[in-house]
Amino acid sequence: MCSKKKAFSLVEMTAVLALMAILAGIVTVNVRHHMIVGKQNVARTEIATICDALEAFYAANGRYPSTDQGLAVLTQKTDKAPEPLLKQLPIDPWGHPYQYNTPGRTGEPYEVICFGADGREGGDGADADIYSWDLKNVGAQGAAHATH
Repeated sequence: MCSKKKAFSLVEMTAVLALMAILAGIVTVNVRHHMIVGKQNVARTEIATICDALEAFYAANGRYPSTDQGLAVLTQKTDKAPEPLLKQLPIDPWGHPYQYNTPGRTGEPYEVICFGADGREGGDGADADIYSWDLKNVGAQGAAHATH
């Protein structure tokens, strides 16, 4: 009697691998969007934390840090703040430092900016800039929607 070994043919293996590659591509495209949104949400949260530290600095000193002092002053101990307002200077989710300007461009006393994935001003999608004054507008819009 001859025994026949059962195995997959090269054509069957190629078809299975092609289907797996197609599924992996679909999953990658769908997950990428969620990863970008997640990083943007982390940047918004970190900007809000920086803004809280800036407000605490203002409460203690009667002024905001100058642009030259930058955000680094929030990580230093002072007579008025024996503990630093921030443990360390946060880096955005794409590995770039947050930008700080005083006064802000929209009449705000300051602005904190994340330039997105490309690290440059402008852009959309993952490269979209996130501004501290945008967070205040989002909060005001959320409160307005909650009252209606």
